[in-house]
Amino acid sequence: MKQSEFTLPNPPIVEAVLDIECDLQPGQQLTALEEPARNTFGDHYPKFRVQLIQEHLIETKPDAPVELSVRHGVQAYQFLNDDEKQLVQVRSQGYSFNRLAPYSSLDDYLQEIERTWRLYVELAKPVQIRLIRLRYINRILLPLDEGRVQLDDYFNVAPHLPDEDKLTFISFLNQHSAVEAETGNEVNIILTTQPLDGGRLPVIFDNTVTSPTLGEPDDWAWISSKILVLRALKNNIFRRALTDKCLDLFRQQ
Repeated sequence: MKQSEFTLPNPPIVEAVLDIECDLQPGQQLTALEEPARNTFGDHYPKFRVQLIQEHLIETKPDAPVELSVRHGVQAYQFLNDDEKQLVQVRSQGYSFNRLAPYSSLDDYLQEIERTWRLYVELAKPVQIRLIRLRYINRILLPLDEGRVQLDDYFNVAPHLPDEDKLTFISFLNQHSAVEAETGNEVNIILTTQPLDGGRLPVIFDNTVTSPTLGEPDDWAWISSKILVLRALKNNIFRRALTDKCLDLFRQQ
């Protein structure tokens, strides 16, 4: 089986996100796109949300009091389908497509991604693509044995304590960032815990891959080829980061 075709009957994916970051027209304001974006995406994605951003700036000058300023703005317009499991985002930095669980396969969403991307290009008229990013957030429920779990049984990238005879994790946040030498694609892996859930330990495996190359917004063949390369990289990371014992948790129907 090819890496790009790797599938599991019960994948632990809680959210998959495709981001396409763009250089936009000079002086373009996101707020000017709200009404045309509603008209563009509202038929298939009738639910609408605004994601706001708030920035705090602290300035210090010699012999002067500290100055604090606050800037408010719109970060994204989010368009959700009826069950809120799928959404398209028109962002200040570009376009996003989000799919929440249940998630099947990227192949099942590519046609809709292409359709909504072309609508975004017509709407926002981006000048060029700066990067393409795939992010998969997985929630893995590990069974406990007398209240404990051996992380090495499930993860090849598990964190370790300096004295594991005397110390026991109560939580952890582990991050790896890397670059693929052959392609220049970037990898970011985050492994962290959540509170116990029904006698099992939830671990978030956040798997992000990025292609930081420039491209033309209307060249879907190039865009889709980059997405598929990123998927293969993402799948390779997932398979190598998790042990067979961990993967067996998702192979059962």
